[in-house]
Amino acid sequence: MNTLALPLQLQGDGGAIGRFLATQNIPYAQLLGTILGFGIGFAVVYIVGKAVLSSIVSRMLDRRGADTHAKKPLMKIVTLVTAFVALGAGFGFAGLGNFLQSIATIGAAATLAIGFAMQDVIANFVAGIFIFTDRPFRIDDWIEWDGNSGVVEDISFRVTRVRTFDNELLTVPNSQLTNGVIKNPVAKDKLRLQVPFGIGYDDDIERATDIILEEADAHDGIMADPEPSVRLTELGDSAVVLKSRIWITDPSRADFVKTRGEYVTAVKARFDEEGIDFPYPNRALSGELSVSGVEQLAQSND
Repeated sequence: MNTLALPLQLQGDGGAIGRFLATQNIPYAQLLGTILGFGIGFAVVYIVGKAVLSSIVSRMLDRRGADTHAKKPLMKIVTLVTAFVALGAGFGFAGLGNFLQSIATIGAAATLAIGFAMQDVIANFVAGIFIFTDRPFRIDDWIEWDGNSGVVEDISFRVTRVRTFDNELLTVPNSQLTNGVIKNPVAKDKLRLQVPFGIGYDDDIERATDIILEEADAHDGIMADPEPSVRLTELGDSAVVLKSRIWITDPSRADFVKTRGEYVTAVKARFDEEGIDFPYPNRALSGELSVSGVEQLAQSND
């Protein structure tokens, strides 16, 4: 007998290598064929497959402009997939088809069980891949979703970490960011701001409009093209509302807050100089209150 005692699943015929060695009357031909077949099959498929698949995936990511932090985890997945395929090829070259089928059956059952137990984790993982490939936002972007807002600090395959403007750290499951609407105000190279100004009904609308436009033109952070504009948008209970539309370039949360604050301050100062009011809500009460009614109320309190 020229084979060692092996478990039933591992007693293959050694594949093509084992059969060749057997014709040469080499001792332990099947065992040697199994070992060599597995090693050669795994090595060839892994080395060649990784080189080819990694090159293809890397080129695809480069064409999509993927960042380095996005490419690294995706390339790790490519390596794992290649190793899994090479493992199957190694068993096939070794003539261990029955063993491979057993592993496949066990793996399928385990995958099904794990899938049910880790639905949320898998959903977040898939969502993370979509975030890396679709790039709805990047690190350092300011995003808003479901009433929350902040600056993206880190993106992983399971969660995204966002720093709020109150310096709180939010750890957000990726599925929450892919299943809803995400607002990314800084995704483009410029951002439009709409700033409402209220003036009194007796104030000069044309003069107020000129002041708003003049202060926009005088601010270095406000773009001249597209040019600022002002529209009367509302006749409120106590104010006429003029809405200014201005554009800023290379926007960020800090730029947005700083530019808006300086702009509103400058317009307020000019309004004060020109005698234009920033009205505030007021109510006029009418009716009569008798003295006897007040006296009765005071007596009841005593």
